[in-house]
Amino acid sequence: MSIEEVLKAGNYHLIDVREPMELEMDGSIEEAQNIPLGEIEDRKQEVTNLAGNKIFFCRSGNRSGKAVEYFKSEGMTDVYNGGGYNDMMQQLENL
Repeated sequence: MSIEEVLKAGNYHLIDVREPMELEMDGSIEEAQNIPLGEIEDRKQEVTNLAGNKIFFCRSGNRSGKAVEYFKSEGMTDVYNGGGYNDMMQQLENL
């Protein structure tokens, strides 16, 4: 399923894995939850408790890719790499 398809289907959660200072400097998406990549393992339960698809994004798509890899290695299948912040913003604007 593509990111566009996941977004159009609804029932998704946006998870921004950037550091809080990056959100302050570069902006954020209001409905996105911020869980920095370095905290992903400690906050794993927060993510696994979310019903529906989980779309991770960061500045460039690298860290969000690592988050997706981690959760897939934990057996989750409803996780997606939304890429970079600007890409995610563009996807949301095109809905």
